[in-house]
Amino acid sequence: MDVVLLTLADAGSGHGERVPVLRCRDALRDGGADVETRTATSDREIDEVLQRQAEGARLIVAAESDGQVRAVMRRMMRRYADPPSRRSPTLPDDRTLPDLPTIGILPLDPTGPCGASSPEGVTDLADRLGLPRSPEEVAAAVLSGRERRVDLLRNDGGSLTLHGALVGGTDEAGRMVTWRARIEVDDAVLSDGREPLLACAVANADGYADLDELPLVTTADPADGVLNVGVAVPVYNVGRFGFGLLQRRRFRIEVRRAKGRAVAITPREHVPCLDDGVATTLTRKRTWWMERAAWAVYTS
Repeated sequence: MDVVLLTLADAGSGHGERVPVLRCRDALRDGGADVETRTATSDREIDEVLQRQAEGARLIVAAESDGQVRAVMRRMMRRYADPPSRRSPTLPDDRTLPDLPTIGILPLDPTGPCGASSPEGVTDLADRLGLPRSPEEVAAAVLSGRERRVDLLRNDGGSLTLHGALVGGTDEAGRMVTWRARIEVDDAVLSDGREPLLACAVANADGYADLDELPLVTTADPADGVLNVGVAVPVYNVGRFGFGLLQRRRFRIEVRRAKGRAVAITPREHVPCLDDGVATTLTRKRTWWMERAAWAVYTS
């Protein structure tokens, strides 16, 4: 069995971060696999590894963030998928992608903090998918060939999302900045674009984003065939106190949630966005739609 163990150029730069890769390589070799370790510094080099996968090698992505896994999956999507406008008639009604090949994920220590409120590490995605975590467990899963098919989100910007996107940002003092956008999930309108918003989470897996410990999305399942959306709206109530001569504004956060096949966000101004932990800016209408069971991971 041939296995390619791929590390991206910005991962595993230190000795401690390389140790899981070496341990996984050794465990694979002990299991009888012929292992090639590769480091990709460009899309072209990722494509070369994907060609090895197409020739029959099993692929493991050693990653320290969701974004690094997504970088590989984006190249895989470009390799195998037609543009949405030329959707193959042989695909199921709820798919524009063919079944993408299976990959293994080897989590590396992230360079920064990760967690539900800061979705920067692959740790969260691996946990949500219930994947093996130690190098030896990852090697055993790949050698066994057991796989689990998982949903992904494709978007009209030519990219995809594995875990989730968080729209919204803060100022230099760390305060949430309000913004406006029309947000539609299938036929449901969560915001008509006139009221201020704090954040919007588009999630494929649970635990993606919290706002002041308030979950924007709950009970998301990465294999249920629907995407989950949560919108945080600031609500102010004016209350009287004293002798009725003074008023104060009481602030709370209202979260509107919906599930569906697709979500469209049309911002009225440029809005920061974290997509699988990768910082970007939403400048125009962006639509995500569900690709049910489009990719697969090796699992124990």
